[in-house]
This record gives sequence, structure tokens and C-alpha cells, in this order.
Amino acid sequence: MDLLQRFTSYIQKENLFLPKDKLLLAVSGGIDSVVLCELCRQRGFNFSIAHCNFQLRGEESNRDEHFVKKLTDKYGVEFYVKTFDTKLIARQQKKSIEETARDLRYGWFEEIVDSWAMADDRKTDAATNEQRTTANYILTAHHADDTIETVLMNFFRGTGIKGLRGIQPKNGKVIRPLLFARRKELEDFVKENQLDYVTDSTNFENEYTRNLFRNKILPSVKEYFHAADENILRNAERFAEVEELYNEAINQHKKKLLEPRGNEIHIPALKLKKSTPLHTIVYEIIKDYNFTSHQTKEVIALLGSESGKYISSSTHRIIKNRNWLIIAPLKTEEAETVLIEANDNNVQCSMFNVQLSKVNAANGLRMESLGQLSTANSEAVLDAAEITFPLLLRKWKQGDYFYPLGMKKKKKLSRFFIDNKLSKTGKENVWVIESNKKIIWVIGQRIDERFKVTDKTKDVLQISISQKK
Repeated sequence: MDLLQRFTSYIQKENLFLPKDKLLLAVSGGIDSVVLCELCRQRGFNFSIAHCNFQLRGEESNRDEHFVKKLTDKYGVEFYVKTFDTKLIARQQKKSIEETARDLRYGWFEEIVDSWAMADDRKTDAATNEQRTTANYILTAHHADDTIETVLMNFFRGTGIKGLRGIQPKNGKVIRPLLFARRKELEDFVKENQLDYVTDSTNFENEYTRNLFRNKILPSVKEYFHAADENILRNAERFAEVEELYNEAINQHKKKLLEPRGNEIHIPALKLKKSTPLHTIVYEIIKDYNFTSHQTKEVIALLGSESGKYISSSTHRIIKNRNWLIIAPLKTEEAETVLIEANDNNVQCSMFNVQLSKVNAANGLRMESLGQLSTANSEAVLDAAEITFPLLLRKWKQGDYFYPLGMKKKKKLSRFFIDNKLSKTGKENVWVIESNKKIIWVIGQRIDERFKVTDKTKDVLQISISQKK
């Protein structure tokens, strides 16, 4: 089959899109994207062209933009172009040029196809309740050689099985319909159809990671393993199938281990510790919450640590609380398990604000006033010497107990609530603060006898709460 026939067959085989769908082609002006445009024209698809000017190559960047504009005129299709100050944005976001350009490119493409969808929705005939039957997709010109390079780079980055499967033909709205073809085939198609294109001079420089693998590393490997590129492609196909089996197994482990509770995930520590292979299972759990593979060992170490120990990612915190690991949002107002450090003065949770202050008992505080505060609903006054940080602010759970102020015996919270005639709703909204696995305050109810202020108290920890408006 010629390239057009294989192009059509690949789209059908992978169920990438339908002939009636609207396509946004990402076009740089190079051989790959020029071939993509011509194939879509010959196939009669409904497409528009988008071009990003990243201002990374001076006048050459402007040359590419003008070329793509002419290409758009040739095909008589809609043209989208946007200029980015890529270097400045990369510095501001503290990311590499490659990563910044990729994020800018796909972010803008998404905006375009989303605007199409909104326009299509407005055109929907409300009278007949006609449903939109076309979809909008972003098409890029990635081909088989890009997959080879990506697999190699991912192997050295240590991305695991997901990275070794290479580039996938469909990822949400992004479609890559040329993955079946080698670059040499695209070059031959350009010659046969006498197509013009532009060349990116930086393709021959090794400053960027992909160019280094394309121009230096892969050719060096092929000197010893002549079929290395084809072998990598075949391995990528195998790993795509292996990943399916791998994900099935991981999902089974997650189903057994993860207990969603509101915005949090609770994991029984002992059960996780007995899971095998432990390192892999832990990584697959934590990566969804922006933890890195390097933090996997730290999480495993948490399994044997005392309560209150934790590690953080950019968005979440994993806290060891008794026999559980709790994955909670870093934003405390979204979490139901909140750590309070010794230097925290103000902490927010989903229900209320918590203020803490440490005061010397001899500094103008009368013991009788402290005793009155100890029983107040919104404030607790505690002996600071008896308290170990970090504190844990959380909702109460079955099995919790404490020593209510004035009592020498422990009492389960469930019994305490019955004795105090708390309604079902009242029970559901009770939070506690604990220190070193001991509840020091049932918020809004009573402090623990073991932490009360006495005539021997030197320093007082005052904790007050206020309802969030």
C-alpha cells in the first residue's frame, strides 16, 4: 500500500477519528507536518492549521511562520498562529525550554478546539434537541522515529513501563496518525508529491535532549546493533501490551489497599507492608499524588515510623497515623487530617480555623481563669510540657477514646457522645486533636484529664477554634 492507503488504514485500525470530525493540525513547516497536511487534503478531511512561533531561532522562526501561512493559503483552510516569549516564560516557571514549549503548544491547541466545541454547542438546535455528532481533535505529525527516540530517552530517565511503550496514537484530544510511518517514508512522499518544506537548523544541534539521541546516541548504537531502531519499535509494541497486564495487577492492589475518605486516601500500613512487590506497588500509589520515584523509599520507611511522621509532594502529604498511612491534600482547608507543627500559629481545616499560642503560666494568668477556659467549647488550655508535636487534627473515628476532664478512667468517644446526648449530625461533625496517639481535646466538647493545667504547670498551650464563614 502507498502512504495514503496506510494512513487511512491506520486511522481506522486505531479508531482515531471519523471522516466528519474537525481536525486542528499542528504544523511547524517541517517535512513531518507538511506530509500530514497533504495526506489530510488528499483524504478530504475537514482541517485547520495552527502554528506556534516560539521565538527561539530569530528570523528563522518568522520564516517558518510565513511559510505555514502560505501553506494555509494553498489549502484554503483556517489559520491560527500565536507568538510566545518562550525563554522568558521558561525562566519565570523555572522549567526547561523543551518542557515550556510543549506545555505552551498543547495548552494553546486545547484552547482552540475547546472554542470550537463551545461554538458548535451554540449552534445546536434547541427546538429539536439535535445533538452534536462531530468531534474536535488535535493532530500532530509524530512518526515511528519519534517513538524510537522517546523510548530510548524514557529508558534512561527511568520512567518505567509506561515510558517504554513509547508515543501512543491517541491521548484524549491529541491524535498522532503518522506513528505507523518511518521518517524515510515521509521524505519519499515529499519528493513524489513535490512538496515544499522548511528545515529547522537546530535539528542538527545537540543542545536539546531529543537531538542528542537522534544525532549521536542512536547512530552510535546502530553501528553495533544494525536493527536497533526496528527492535525498539517492536519492543514498544510489546510493552504497550505488557502495560495492560501490569495496570490490571496494580489496580487490583489499589482496590484492596486504598480507602477513599472525602479528599483523603487511607491505607492500612500493615496490609501495605505485606504487599509484594512492595516498592512497585507503593510507587504506583503515590505517583498519582505528585510524589517522585525517589520518595518511594521514604514512604516505605514511614510504615515503621511513629505517628505524626510525614513526607510531602507539591500537592499532597503522606502522614503516618497509628496503623495507617493517610494521603491528604497539602492545602489544609481541603484535608480531613491536618498536621500542626510546633511553630504553627494558625491552621485551617475544612470546618474551622485553629489558633495556637504558648504562654507562661506565671505571666499574668490566674489559675482559676485557666480552669474555666479548659471547659470552654471553643478554647482549650493545656499543659504544654505534656504535649508532643506534631499534633494531629482530624475527625473522630470508631474506637477513639480519651480521659474526659475530671475522670480517672478512659471512655470511648462513642459512649461519651451518647452520655452527652449528641445528635447523629453532631457526632458526624466532631473533630479531635491528638498528640503522640493520645487525644488531647475533643473539639467543642472536653479536653483530656491527662493534659489539664495544674498548679505545677509552667507553660500553657492555648488552642482556640473559630467556625469558617
